[in-house]
Amino acid sequence: MKGKQNPEENLPNNDRSVDENSKNRQLDEFRRDNSEQYLTTEQGVRIGNTDDSLKAGSRGPTLMEDFHFREKMTHFDHESMPERVVHARGSGAHGYFQPYDDSLKKFTKAKFLTNPDSKTPVFVRFSTVVGSRGSSDTVRDVRGFATKFYTEEGTYDLVGNNIPVFFIQDSNKFPDLVHAIKPMPDSEIPQATAAHDTFWDFASLMPETTHMIMWILSDRAIPRSFRMMDGFGVHTFRFVNEAGKGTFVKFHWKPKLGVHSLVWDESQKLGGKDPDWLRRDLWEAIEQGDYPQFELCVQLVPEEDELKYDFDLLDATKIIPEELVPLQPVGLMTLNRNPDNFFAETEQVAFHPGNLVPGIDVTNDPLLQGRLFSYVDTQLNRFGSANFTELPINRPVVPVNNNQGAGFMRYTIDKGKVNYWPNSLGGGSPKMAPESEGAYVHYTEKVEGYKIRARSASFKDHYSQATLFWNSMSEVEKEHIVSAAHFELGKVETKEIRERMVGQFSKVSMELARRVAAGIGVQVPENFEQESTAHYEENAASKAISKGKKVTDSPAVSMERSDKVESAASRRVAILISDGFDCNELTQVKQALTDAGAHVKLISKYLGTCKASNGMEVQVDMNHVTSGSVMFDAIYIPDGRTSIEAMLKEGDALHFVSEAFKHCKPIATSGEGIRLLERAFVLGINFAENASRDVVSHKGIITAGNDADADDFAEKFIDAIKKHRHWERLEKDMVPA
Repeated sequence: MKGKQNPEENLPNNDRSVDENSKNRQLDEFRRDNSEQYLTTEQGVRIGNTDDSLKAGSRGPTLMEDFHFREKMTHFDHESMPERVVHARGSGAHGYFQPYDDSLKKFTKAKFLTNPDSKTPVFVRFSTVVGSRGSSDTVRDVRGFATKFYTEEGTYDLVGNNIPVFFIQDSNKFPDLVHAIKPMPDSEIPQATAAHDTFWDFASLMPETTHMIMWILSDRAIPRSFRMMDGFGVHTFRFVNEAGKGTFVKFHWKPKLGVHSLVWDESQKLGGKDPDWLRRDLWEAIEQGDYPQFELCVQLVPEEDELKYDFDLLDATKIIPEELVPLQPVGLMTLNRNPDNFFAETEQVAFHPGNLVPGIDVTNDPLLQGRLFSYVDTQLNRFGSANFTELPINRPVVPVNNNQGAGFMRYTIDKGKVNYWPNSLGGGSPKMAPESEGAYVHYTEKVEGYKIRARSASFKDHYSQATLFWNSMSEVEKEHIVSAAHFELGKVETKEIRERMVGQFSKVSMELARRVAAGIGVQVPENFEQESTAHYEENAASKAISKGKKVTDSPAVSMERSDKVESAASRRVAILISDGFDCNELTQVKQALTDAGAHVKLISKYLGTCKASNGMEVQVDMNHVTSGSVMFDAIYIPDGRTSIEAMLKEGDALHFVSEAFKHCKPIATSGEGIRLLERAFVLGINFAENASRDVVSHKGIITAGNDADADDFAEKFIDAIKKHRHWERLEKDMVPA
């Protein structure tokens, strides 16, 4: 019969095998290298002059017949596209994911999670949420962590954040949340921050935001690097196995470098020194071969345990404490390639939590349910066409066969007469696949109920987990939360809003409420204090019970108390020098740092070269004007009398050291360099007593005398770098930096 096709003829187009380079090979078709090529129009016509428009005489009017000018200007005028409403500022990277083993097979039939021999290509986009595309990287904000898996069964998107909970429980409140947190509608001020009246007005009237507020005020909201932050799927999803049995699942990404943050003073200064700080850090790390790696972990809850806890698994403002359901590592993601073109890849990538593959399904989480509509709808606004899935970065790496063959900017040329189903003219193609051949089958769940606008009673506890979070923090982290609240609420002009917010905090912890109130010019309202006494006794900690166990403290949510990864890999170390430094010491310590995986930069007053005391010259990487201690994880000052004498007279050098001290960073020096420490700290601390033959490590400060062992000195410095911060340095508040 005419129109029928031999299935064997289609085999090459139905190849669904995938490896880690599948996406890269697919993108090759769309890449273009303009080097050594002649300039042409979009029609391929070569151009000999692109500097001048076609005119009637050298001083005459431009002629409308100048097709090159019209094409060039028209394209430029239409190069922009609507930016994302949220997550507008992003950074992307390519890589691959590989499972450790097949242990998840009994829970899910998703092949990319259960075949340890498979390497699935991925594209990850990190982002801030509130700010525009032109805002700073280091603002206090949630960070998006969206991963597109190009699997052999189709594209799967895990679209999450670096914080495991969200502000609201129902997606119907999402427009209100975003309107409140965005710049004020009358003035378009302030940019990329929640520190203004409208957001805190909203938050103080919406108790369900309280848990998320605690995370936002913590150091989690100012990550040191995209490579050093957690990722979370936020929602409870569902695994489905071959037998059709469901299991609730929470997704976690754990960075192999550990979780580390900036301090608030650093984040503000970096916004001026380098507003692209996180974007640059990711790009440079990949270019240098410091490939970011994240371990995918899951929390699994049997369906029969859905109602086991006194928080609701479908409530996106709640976590499952790891003390109740431990994390299970299942695979490793490695990001090893930067995009070739930011716009074509990072800006045009389109995520959707409803992009699912067999073995993974959604739940009735009312926030997730709304996202299933919203994400597609917003992409239609951005791209102006449903064919955004045909853009190279969004294409799956497996064949796409359907009857959706038209629409604005359609790329694919579908052959044949048939674009409907069922059909006989096309031999019934594209045909339906059985489940055994990979067809997606939605989880069979019985759903019934009255149509009603209401919230489940199981969603009504808004404070227990916020209290759990506060109780789980170290004292340093609590101090940072309080300071963050002083900044955020200190920007709120309406006293009533500040008082309401303190009232919300009193239901979390009276200690928190009092400490916050003390810094923002309000008192803890008496009625809140009275109400909170009984409430606090009832909800002072999470009442989640598993096998009779109460969770009142969860070190896993603390960045300081959880199991910390200590590594010097990819850390940035500044070496401060001037003419006359000790070349032998610098060479030895620099080599030790490099061997440990750290990256060093030589910093001096001016660019060019610096001459060592033995006459050797080294190239300076950065000068004081373009650098700062906030751009580094640690500071090293080599010995050398002349070099130190010069820096003692340089305010920038002294500030560099004192600021690093204030931010609790590791600092190392020897011999004459100890004088620079004493001058920079202005504390009356006597480091000279450490100028002996021994290497002394004290609160992250490593000092040594002229005759000390250089290897021992470098080793202790590297150990200090691995700890990231030295919070025990209580003198930091006394440093004027």
